[in-house]
Amino acid sequence: MQLSKASAQAHTNFPYNLQLPVSTNPPSTMRRSIALLTTLVALATSLPLYAQQPQRFQTTTLNAGLYLIKAEVATTEAQREQGLMFREKLGSNEGMVFLFGAPAGVCMWMKNTLIPLSVAFMDEHGKIINIEEMKEQTLDSHCAIRPATYALEMNKGWFKQKNIQPGMTIEGLAR
Repeated sequence: MQLSKASAQAHTNFPYNLQLPVSTNPPSTMRRSIALLTTLVALATSLPLYAQQPQRFQTTTLNAGLYLIKAEVATTEAQREQGLMFREKLGSNEGMVFLFGAPAGVCMWMKNTLIPLSVAFMDEHGKIINIEEMKEQTLDSHCAIRPATYALEMNKGWFKQKNIQPGMTIEGLAR
């Protein structure tokens, strides 16, 4: 960049002798600024999408009668809070098992959950207490009718299709 003679003289008389560059090509500076701003906006709008990527958890194999279930395991409070949020699909015999550690009054909801699910609440022995159908993207509470130690979420209707009912036992749960 080049300074005009008057500008250079003014800078020489300034006590600190700072020379500030003067752009001789403002349109190119504006183009660079717009490009930078566009890049920043693109990054800012993509961050929420990145933050919504579903985290996968460790899996275990459960047994419901004749059926084997590949279940992700949610053991921590943070994992239980996330659950199956932002998932776009589940395999036919895939689900998520929630471990509560001890019998407790528990409820589930479907905030940010994109697929409809069924949930079976179970006692400390894996015996199904009750099964609830849950509609996607709702804040409705779906609760165990008595204290539960586990909950198993599967695709909506999975338990009914397999004729799995309250009173039956899910085997393979961590004790």
